[in-house]
Amino acid sequence: MQKQKNKTFVLRLMSLFVIVLVISAAAILRDGKLLGHDMGEALATSAAVTVDNDTLEVLPDGAIVVNTRLLAKDVQGYGGPVALRIHIDKGGVVDNIEAEPNAETPDFFNHAKTVMARWQGKTVDAAMAEQVDAVTGATFSSRAIIENVHRGLVYAKQHAALGNASGAADSADVQADAYLAKGWTIGGIAALIVVLLGAVVPLLFNNRRWHNVQLVLNVVVLGLWTGTFVSYTLLMRLFSGGVSIASLGVLAAPLLTVVVAMFYPLAGKPGHYCAHLCPFGSAQELAGKLSRRKLHITSRLNKRLSIFRNILWGVLMALMLTGTWTAWMDYELFTAFLYTSASAWVIVFALLFIVLSVWVPRPYCRYVCPTGYLFRS
Repeated sequence: MQKQKNKTFVLRLMSLFVIVLVISAAAILRDGKLLGHDMGEALATSAAVTVDNDTLEVLPDGAIVVNTRLLAKDVQGYGGPVALRIHIDKGGVVDNIEAEPNAETPDFFNHAKTVMARWQGKTVDAAMAEQVDAVTGATFSSRAIIENVHRGLVYAKQHAALGNASGAADSADVQADAYLAKGWTIGGIAALIVVLLGAVVPLLFNNRRWHNVQLVLNVVVLGLWTGTFVSYTLLMRLFSGGVSIASLGVLAAPLLTVVVAMFYPLAGKPGHYCAHLCPFGSAQELAGKLSRRKLHITSRLNKRLSIFRNILWGVLMALMLTGTWTAWMDYELFTAFLYTSASAWVIVFALLFIVLSVWVPRPYCRYVCPTGYLFRS
């Protein structure tokens, strides 16, 4: 018995190693970064020498353009860095803000960048004093935009006043940390509490009523309110950008869900995240309670559907690791909870699976979910 347990533990440890290896490789291939470290560090160091030329451009008419690529290279959206070009006219008024190419999901980013209008037409001082909140449904992307703007404006202000790029960068870092410290929102705290409950309570008690309460909390708080769930996009964001102390307010709950999904199997609790925390899995389970009549899935059909899931996962991994089409990870059905910016097709398919789950227990979890497949051991 003990030998079997040891063998199972070793297999699960190997599975975790493979998961880390796969996501790390994908993060490096897509973003060239791992845990916030540029894998082309020598090139980055060389580029840093020309920070002034890259960061500030003075136009013939006296206007300036600040590029935040190097000023905010540690600031991550949901898919990676979100560099901006801030145009300031010769009178010191923010004329326009445009985004550099990035890895954010287009639908979410288009929703998030509506905040840019809050600074346009204001002087640099007035824009720096503007209090801008993150956009619901695109929190990570909009926070990254806000932070990029703050750093860019501070740089422009300090550079113009002092002519000291180094001092400007230091000032920007101070203001950045102050801003990110505000990441602890009511929603973020509520999400963290719900994740802690789902991570701990089922280990201590096996109570059906409480489990139902947890399912509702998962859907309402983790899903509809805060959009907290494990997905390939989140994993790529964490493995690529890493986690700083300043960003813990935003990432605390998502990070804890990843810890549960990745490390609970080592303690003999495989599928704990899927069963007790995943908001989309919870929505399917709650829908399943609406009817006792279930469709009969024959062993032959079940086998074919399982084969389909294996093939689908293999194809998606190949697309991700070869960089052929990595955008698929931004359209997992979990994103339907971000309904204000989610694709209409994602919402439609998510609703169809929830309806189907009335008669087929957790159909998406069992036969499709690529994230669940990753943590299946």
